[in-house]
Amino acid sequence: KRYLELMQEQAKSMRHLVADLLALSTLESEQYGVAETTFAVAPVVDALLADAHALSGGVHDISAAQVEVAEVIGSRDEIASAFGNLVSNAIRYTPPRGRIVLGFRVDDDGSGVFSVQDSGIGIAPEHIPRLTERFYRVDRSRSRATGGTGLGLAIVKHVLLRHQATLEIDSIAGSGSTFSVRLPASRV
Repeated sequence: KRYLELMQEQAKSMRHLVADLLALSTLESEQYGVAETTFAVAPVVDALLADAHALSGGVHDISAAQVEVAEVIGSRDEIASAFGNLVSNAIRYTPPRGRIVLGFRVDDDGSGVFSVQDSGIGIAPEHIPRLTERFYRVDRSRSRATGGTGLGLAIVKHVLLRHQATLEIDSIAGSGSTFSVRLPASRV
């Protein structure tokens, strides 16, 4: 029975890896344009908050701070996927009883900023420039324990490129991180 459970875990990991590789390949392909629509951000953040609570299983203090009413032009599915990757990373790298806060604001210049702030393990400055590389891991010894494929932030990067958006990372090792997606004013 134990061997079957191990095989099932490995098959699940491989399925996630293949799904992420296919998603990344589609995003990198120039033949697939962005299917743009106009959608409200608040319901996306609400759905992410519900997903975060389910993924955490009540282990973390998860909330939404400021969520301004705004609409975004772009692929709702791609943007929700990018935001979701940031949220799942926050859960994955925040110890039990840690705090995670989601938010969306519109800055004075008209740009929209989705942010995920956590009280997790943080990231040393030398790793930040490489975080969006495929399969890059800050701590390889934690890779199996956290269950990620190493492609989440690469997917985020490509979604943001397709939407002329940027990823801003503010982190201190041992003190948590804030990942922010800045969408240009032309999309908000």
